[in-house]
Amino acid sequence: MRENYLNPDPKKKDNYAMICEKWRKIFLEMDVEELAARFGLKLDEDALYIAYFGEDYRLDRRSGMITPANDPEKRLGFNTLMCIYHLFYYSKPDARVKGDFIPFRQVKGAAPFDPAFRETVLKPLAETFSGHPESLERACKRLGGRPIRQGDVGYAIDATGCLPMTVVFWDGDEEFEAQANILFDSAVTDFLHEETVVCLASWMVQRLTEESGLEPKGTPVGQEY
Repeated sequence: MRENYLNPDPKKKDNYAMICEKWRKIFLEMDVEELAARFGLKLDEDALYIAYFGEDYRLDRRSGMITPANDPEKRLGFNTLMCIYHLFYYSKPDARVKGDFIPFRQVKGAAPFDPAFRETVLKPLAETFSGHPESLERACKRLGGRPIRQGDVGYAIDATGCLPMTVVFWDGDEEFEAQANILFDSAVTDFLHEETVVCLASWMVQRLTEESGLEPKGTPVGQEY
């Protein structure tokens, strides 16, 4: 189930849409009752429900479509769709959060994607919040973040209960540019494909930017399709 969605074929403008359609069909073949039991999610005769970065989403059992629970007409971005579909597909039955956090380059199998991670995640995060640490702190709190003693701004944020992350930010000055890092639970690839971890972090950056009210900088991957 490999698609190069970090660097999609520029000749295929609908590349993202094709991938999302493929995963919609894959979801229809999954055992939603087993998923609901394993992840402790709400399930009714119509849909499976999951909270993701503080927002509630609905996975329709008949169509396989993912929509916001309170806004079924809203079109979701590629990052959100892939992370939710992949969480259910790639997660190991015995996967458990370990509670120790590592940088992306140390995530199992992630080394080939580190340049994309730096360019599409860390760079936009640092540039957007450069000179605005208070805006980042406010945005982290709005996503349910818990303060940690790292950086000028440091927060632990859960995408879901099994996908915790920490964001650490150092603001710039006359000599140094702003810097940022995102750390992941060392068991993250027991829940997601390593390439999808880039989408997970990119979506967190987008959500933090939205909550801050700042104009985004850089080019995060897969915001739309």
